[in-house]
Amino acid sequence: MSEVSQDYWIGFDLGGTKMLAVVFDDDFKQVGKARKKTKGNEGMEAGLKRINSTISDALENAGIKASQVKGLGIGCPGPLDLKKKTIRSAPNLGWEDAPVGKSIESEFGFPVTVANDVDAGVFGEYKFGAGKGARCVIGIFPGTGIGGGCVYEGKLFLGGNCTCMEIGHIPVLPGGAIDGAGNHGSLEAVAARLTIAGQCALAAYRGLAPNLLEKAGTDISDIRSGAISYAIEKGDKVIKEIVEDACEYLAMSVVTMVHLMAPDVIVFGGGLIEAMEDTMLPVIKKRAQKRILPAMRDVYKLVPAKLGDDAGVMGAAALAQQAVTAT
Repeated sequence: MSEVSQDYWIGFDLGGTKMLAVVFDDDFKQVGKARKKTKGNEGMEAGLKRINSTISDALENAGIKASQVKGLGIGCPGPLDLKKKTIRSAPNLGWEDAPVGKSIESEFGFPVTVANDVDAGVFGEYKFGAGKGARCVIGIFPGTGIGGGCVYEGKLFLGGNCTCMEIGHIPVLPGGAIDGAGNHGSLEAVAARLTIAGQCALAAYRGLAPNLLEKAGTDISDIRSGAISYAIEKGDKVIKEIVEDACEYLAMSVVTMVHLMAPDVIVFGGGLIEAMEDTMLPVIKKRAQKRILPAMRDVYKLVPAKLGDDAGVMGAAALAQQAVTAT
């Protein structure tokens, strides 16, 4: 009796510090994976080779050949050209017009679907996690910046040839601080982890947050989400106030999305939320509800992401499957 052939899919997460490739079977069970560090100073050509090397290692770990893979999805940082399957710009990697799709397809022969990394994570939550089966899912992911994504009736919400849902660049405070794109008062400028960490560092330097000072000092690069959470748990009131001020602005993004899209589910994810879910989500929900039209206050659920680091690779692989089966 002959064995039933099995198709495989690969999800790839191209992060700022790591590359992760995971091989899935048709039931999206992990059968192999590989991880490498990214090297921002190695150049684009070497970086593309490192991506292919990571994929080769994942195939070897899974014990399968490239010919058995039906498609690969890759979640990438930065703005993309979806038709050319290129990263237009990835400042953290030092890449410009990086042909990630062509590089992988030329090396392995299977089709590649390129997506924004946050879009891939939101699609993963829609397919397998906190937004499973919902008509409209919006993801808001505060981190170094603030990423957003939307799945509407099973499809990513996209521009004609680019990603969209750049929630972090919605202006919320005219004349406010400057974000990474040089704009004043965007959501990212006032509520991203980097902004929160900067304000916390200043509080610690002034002697207003002794627990944070003891835990992480005043160097902003050392004030990570876990240290901020620790300081709040130990009673640094000013740190809690800083986080709650950021929640006020994150609540504004919820209000905007509810009034524009009436989503069934809004998923909050990322390291900041993972570290302080019980501190942040109730505040965001409460403050959003005050600003939402009464008739729309019960149309959505606000929930934490479920999949953690798996969201990006699972979502990317599922996007590849969707693209291949649609053709």
